[in-house]
Amino acid sequence: MKHAVMNNENRSSNIGEPTVRITRARAKALGSSSGLPPLHPSAKQNARHVLGGNLKRAASDNNNLAENSAACPQPKKRAVLKDVTNIKCDNLYINCINAARGQPRKGSLQKKEKVAPARFVQNSKVPGDRRADLVGEMKKIEVEEIQEVSPAANLTIEPTKVNARYMGTAVRSSTEADSSVPMISPSDREDGMLRVKRENLDDRGITDIDSKHKDPLMCSLYADDIYSNLYARQVDRRPVADYMEKLQRDITHGMRGILIDWLVEVSEEYRLVPDTLYLTVNLIDRFLSENYIEKQKLQLLGVTCMLIASKYEEICAPRVEEFCFITDNTYTKEEVVQMESRILNYIEFQVSVPTTKKFLRRFIQAAQVSYKVPSVELEFLANYLAELSLTNYSFLKFLPSLIAASAVFLARWTLDQSDHPWNPTLEHYTRHKFSELKTAVLELQELQQNTTKCMVNAIREKYKQSKFKRVSDLRSSKPVEALF
Repeated sequence: MKHAVMNNENRSSNIGEPTVRITRARAKALGSSSGLPPLHPSAKQNARHVLGGNLKRAASDNNNLAENSAACPQPKKRAVLKDVTNIKCDNLYINCINAARGQPRKGSLQKKEKVAPARFVQNSKVPGDRRADLVGEMKKIEVEEIQEVSPAANLTIEPTKVNARYMGTAVRSSTEADSSVPMISPSDREDGMLRVKRENLDDRGITDIDSKHKDPLMCSLYADDIYSNLYARQVDRRPVADYMEKLQRDITHGMRGILIDWLVEVSEEYRLVPDTLYLTVNLIDRFLSENYIEKQKLQLLGVTCMLIASKYEEICAPRVEEFCFITDNTYTKEEVVQMESRILNYIEFQVSVPTTKKFLRRFIQAAQVSYKVPSVELEFLANYLAELSLTNYSFLKFLPSLIAASAVFLARWTLDQSDHPWNPTLEHYTRHKFSELKTAVLELQELQQNTTKCMVNAIREKYKQSKFKRVSDLRSSKPVEALF
């Protein structure tokens, strides 16, 4: 009896009234009213008591739990889901691609499908037939939810698959929409593009010079696009053709030629690549196009432009002190660095320029197609003629691509006068008809024959060496004017 009273000490003494649990607020109310609890508790408290009675059972009701559970099962807490993850590491990349395409991620749909049946099984205790009906209803509800998320997508709750043949290059799902699209590997696509390109060129009598290069570093597929970009940029970053007459009053054409002739010797002394020499001349002419300079600073401009070009083109560029030494210490290191800053700020650091050398490489490659064995003399002679144009101020009026095409034209004519030096292959890759080359070819021939007895001979002496097959001594037996 004592135990029962202790368990029921928080209950009202009136048996007819509903029991109310004494809370802190109620205890305070009891103290203010001389210890007398209200006879009729509020409806809100009654509702809270009823709800609490269902969730928490008193100790005295433990014996009645087994009897009442069969007739009226108590609500259970939701079971904790142990493992509902269905996204594996190998499917993560595929799901990201599907999400980027605007498709709903299959991982979330699969998670829904696994979670819902687990919840249903634990909460349902009904006969087998009724349970089957409820399972069908649940599936219908889930399908409707999926269609609301993406009504136009053809979704399948199967795990995503990857075609093993194109692993790493193409991703393919198991849906019907993706299965209808044939997968093409990059190698097959490249072969198809090359095949179509080769057929088009063969119909026009043009030899494809990129079909034999399997080395990806040669960029055979993108060579046309690269040179199309170079053709456009050669117009934007070319020097003014008549800056000597308009701006420069202290220097002449001859001074410019002597400077470049000396820079050829410097490049030979330091064994610089030809691209460095071409870029140096381009920087000199671009700076002189809009900046007045005195003749005492002309050599400083030349060595500074070669310093910039060496930093851009060379693997191991000469130091500033070496360029000061090559001028017999006429200029200090501070003067060279200051001039370097001035040049770079003027050109806005636009050092990448399509020079004649960049076009000449591809044009020589197109010209070698006519020979069963590549002609070394053709390559050396074309480079010799192109370098001769660097010292002559009058060649600034020609585009670099035109000078390169003219050098190849005259080199082929010098080596062989039995056949016309121009053909459809060269016209296609140089983008110049032979009639457009007339002026440049005639001026190049004058430089080749040295009709003006020019004393600038560094380039001629350079190509008189045996390693260059002495191509500077070659002359054509027939005049080139007859071809035009």
